[in-house]
Amino acid sequence: MKIIGISGTNGSGKDTLSEILAEYGWLFISASRDLIIPELERLGLPLERKHMAELTAEWNRKAGRGAVVDKAVECYKEQSKTSKFKGLVISSIRHPWEADRIHELGGKIVWVDADPKIRYQRIYSRGHGTKDQKTFKEFLAEEEKEMRHSGDKATLNISGVKDKADIFLENNGDDVEVFKKTAKTALEL
Repeated sequence: MKIIGISGTNGSGKDTLSEILAEYGWLFISASRDLIIPELERLGLPLERKHMAELTAEWNRKAGRGAVVDKAVECYKEQSKTSKFKGLVISSIRHPWEADRIHELGGKIVWVDADPKIRYQRIYSRGHGTKDQKTFKEFLAEEEKEMRHSGDKATLNISGVKDKADIFLENNGDDVEVFKKTAKTALEL
């Protein structure tokens, strides 16, 4: 099984990159959309970043580090029974040991980034985060908290994932076709 983990800053284009890979035959599993949000809904919890982080931390404490990756691999195996894929792409890798788990499986980590003002504009102009509207200053503060480990080892540490990335992509434009060409070259699609 080929596997790519996508990580990066909020609003940088992680899901866009994952959708590009899906166009090339990869199964796209969004940790947020496909794994975390359904569980929060089942538990009756608000769909806020704070609860998403707490849930993944709990999974990591109970099921072991890399629980999100293992859940995505289970989905891949199940869906591969009826469909053929080139590989698995998991968006929103947020913990260094998730990156380690992907590397153990022979995969690569891709880090996507963009200017903070561009990312903030993307998130709020497209309706993402409207339930949890933040000022630009609050957006940056929340992101800084997610980037650095605090609490026990199961809490978010996105900068730790960046340190383990194999491929780095900048996505400061708003032309998806340009980003697609950049990704195609970097990922040798």
